[in-house]
Amino acid sequence: MTNKHPLQVLTLPTSPYPDQRPGTNGLRKKTHVFQSEKNYLHNFIQCIFSSIDLRDRQGSSVVVGGDGRYFNSTAIQVIVQMAAANGVGRVVIGQNGIMSTPAVSCVIRKIKAIGGIILTASHNPGGPDGDFGIKFNTASGGPAPEAVTNKIFQLSRTIEELAICPELRVDLGTIGKQSFDLENKFKPFTVEIVDPVESYANSLRNIFDFAVLKELLSGENHIQIRLDARHGVTGPYVKKILCEELGSPANSAINCVPLEDFGGGHPDPNLTYAADLVETMKNGQYDFGAAFDGDGERNMILGKHGFFVNPSDSVAVIAANIFCIPYFQHTGVRGFARSMPTSAALDMVARATKIQLYETPAGWRYFGSLMDAGRLSLCGEESFGTGSDYIREKDGLWAVLAWMSILAARRESVEDIMTDHWRTYGRNYYTRFDYEEVDLDAAVEMMLDLELMISDRAFIGQVFTVGEKKYQVEAADNFEYSDPVDGTISRNQGLRIVFKGDSRIIFRLSGSDSFGATVRLYIDSYEKDINKLFQDPQVALAELVTIALQLSQIHERTGRRGPTVIT
Repeated sequence: MTNKHPLQVLTLPTSPYPDQRPGTNGLRKKTHVFQSEKNYLHNFIQCIFSSIDLRDRQGSSVVVGGDGRYFNSTAIQVIVQMAAANGVGRVVIGQNGIMSTPAVSCVIRKIKAIGGIILTASHNPGGPDGDFGIKFNTASGGPAPEAVTNKIFQLSRTIEELAICPELRVDLGTIGKQSFDLENKFKPFTVEIVDPVESYANSLRNIFDFAVLKELLSGENHIQIRLDARHGVTGPYVKKILCEELGSPANSAINCVPLEDFGGGHPDPNLTYAADLVETMKNGQYDFGAAFDGDGERNMILGKHGFFVNPSDSVAVIAANIFCIPYFQHTGVRGFARSMPTSAALDMVARATKIQLYETPAGWRYFGSLMDAGRLSLCGEESFGTGSDYIREKDGLWAVLAWMSILAARRESVEDIMTDHWRTYGRNYYTRFDYEEVDLDAAVEMMLDLELMISDRAFIGQVFTVGEKKYQVEAADNFEYSDPVDGTISRNQGLRIVFKGDSRIIFRLSGSDSFGATVRLYIDSYEKDINKLFQDPQVALAELVTIALQLSQIHERTGRRGPTVIT
């Protein structure tokens, strides 16, 4: 399909916005901001293209996909119009504008694209009153590093004009190539609509043994599973790969049709927002359960009777059983990594296996740098993200297939695998509390005062007594990370208080919210006594929670009594 007359390329004047600083997961705002503020979307897209040198841009390929949330298709039309006007030669888009974040990363790497634009606010709610987001991934397939996001932000503060081809319209529903002749262009501009699942599924076939997984899911002694896509982007992937190819019954996958508002739900796979799945699992009908987020990055793993696998434990179990996955039998294991707020469960496996462990700030881009340098094979974060070096994003479906590979190899239940892991390596009791949409000034002031307190020399060695338990401070700091690959230093990544015996309290201000601030409180306590491995985490951590609240005065200072308990 080619247009009859060359399409006009326009350069239009515009004015900058002061609030377009991308966070760790791109630019996220309320949907109405992108819809109603003149050129708000256009400005940011122009700054993404302008951050790439014109010589690199000309004739290049860009991948575009989204999680199907409200405003997704409208935004894609604008992105295509601006890509054409900014010298891009080809845009590859998932059919109907749908493509999971891991799949975008996969396709960027496969076709050697210059980068990709992902329209998602990940696990945040969608719809006209929900959130919308734009994320830029570079040629590695991973989230743009800080140097790039800083450049985009600087450009957004001084932007005066944008380039667009307003008459260009793309049919997002039909797979195939569409060509467009533009003014002053020798080659036609091409848009390619692709099956969003195909390339990604091919990669998974090269990582896992699909014959073994098919036997697990549909063989003589197959397990019963329940997968909840939460009306996000993962639905078509689950249906095609798990049901159609691996033979799991169609009714084992639920909420698989992507909806603009995620069915009115919160597409965040945790105990709070996926409580209905937990409830369903409790009757014992299913051996394995999993939930996914809006754009397919995150996962929650459940065993029979709703047995919950903490995400920090999940990556540790995969690490301990890593050679159940054929990919790692071929590549070997180069290193493990976790984000700083994630529990130290992975550290225990790394120590036992003598594999290098990296502790990074929150944000997947830090893992990408290590992967690009060949130093990292498996990584995870407490916020339900797990992944490996075959792409540069966290990947919910990959994590589920990793767990299924372990189940197939060990022929034990999720709970038995987890409890055996604790007996072998010890258990890191872990919890996270989120204080959402708090006043930014109050949150910043609280963090500054806390940092002042823990920086005092007298704080080290201090003993806190709660009931019969005593906790002595061994170390305290504001976490700073020096990238071992390029030496980049990332400061102010969270306040850490470490006690003797490997217990930790961490406070962090989140950088990926569309409104207000979120203060996150993490509690991590290591237990190796075999008689104390099966307590309720909230009970096991009660004393440390008391100390954290006492130190921070978070309730008094933010006016928020009831946090959301995430894990």
